[in-house]
Amino acid sequence: MTAKKFNIVDFLINNGIIMVLIILAIVTGILQPTFFSTGNANNIALNVAPRFIIACGVSGCLITKGTDLSAGRMVGLSACIAGTLLQKPDYSGKFWENLPDFGIWWVLVVLLICIAVCGIFGCINGLVVSFLQVPAFIGTLGMQLIVYGVCLVYTDATPIGGYRAAYTEVAKGKLFGMIPYLFIIALVVGIVMWFIYNKTPHGKYMYAIGGNEQAAEVSGVNTKRTKIVIYITAAALYALGGFLVGAKSGGSSVNMGQGWELEAIAACTIGGVSVNGGIGRVSGVLIGVLVFEILKTCLQYLGVDTNYQYIAQGIVIVVAIALDIRKYIAKK
Repeated sequence: MTAKKFNIVDFLINNGIIMVLIILAIVTGILQPTFFSTGNANNIALNVAPRFIIACGVSGCLITKGTDLSAGRMVGLSACIAGTLLQKPDYSGKFWENLPDFGIWWVLVVLLICIAVCGIFGCINGLVVSFLQVPAFIGTLGMQLIVYGVCLVYTDATPIGGYRAAYTEVAKGKLFGMIPYLFIIALVVGIVMWFIYNKTPHGKYMYAIGGNEQAAEVSGVNTKRTKIVIYITAAALYALGGFLVGAKSGGSSVNMGQGWELEAIAACTIGGVSVNGGIGRVSGVLIGVLVFEILKTCLQYLGVDTNYQYIAQGIVIVVAIALDIRKYIAKK
């Protein structure tokens, strides 16, 4: 059996986005020397951390030939729930006026509440996709609107702020004054997800479903239960991401997280997670998120108008999906 010949043209085309963004980063560094500063690297890392967590959740859905368009809204809902429950006791615009100060452990309890609430919506997503056999695109699009509506009803579209220090410290604090907690949390999530994807039966079932769902079911895989677990896990990661983003921002609103599901899908695709299912690695997700964040940072450093930045991000999303489909067709 002969080894497959390396084709440099195919390699450059399939990894075109990454190559272009590397060149863009080099050009940005030449024009703006502070781009390669330690401070900017730290800012990029802090921005990547919560987005990586969210993208890990989306990746599981993509690997099983699904998707989750409700991710961004769950991020916003989690941030709003955490914000309303973790305001300073003496804050003048307190959402729950009579809520007492339960101490530092209340931060962990609120995180669990956020995970539980989002987990319910994730479970519904899994049930709709697996038992009702509604295409994930349609089912999660409907859930996107439902979650947004729930968030509007809960907060009455009121901006939330005045967070207690114990909450913001989760995202802004550093271990031994050097390593950001946000980075540590993202690292732990990455390790856990890598272990699940590569070393557990659930991970094997997930890839099997993405490769050929009918064959996986015939082989004895409980495809419905596996999908439900995937969407619940994804929702839990969105909740954690939203909790951290709220702490990092120091405030939240119903529009927080809007469109983040598209960024996550694009980042996963750039990192090699196929929208056609069965392919994807956690390390690739990290690379994709990092590349997408570097793109936004480069555009900001180059002084590109915000409106044009959205256009550039949209182009990257379309091209990433197109290249993924090209690789899929080439393998058939």
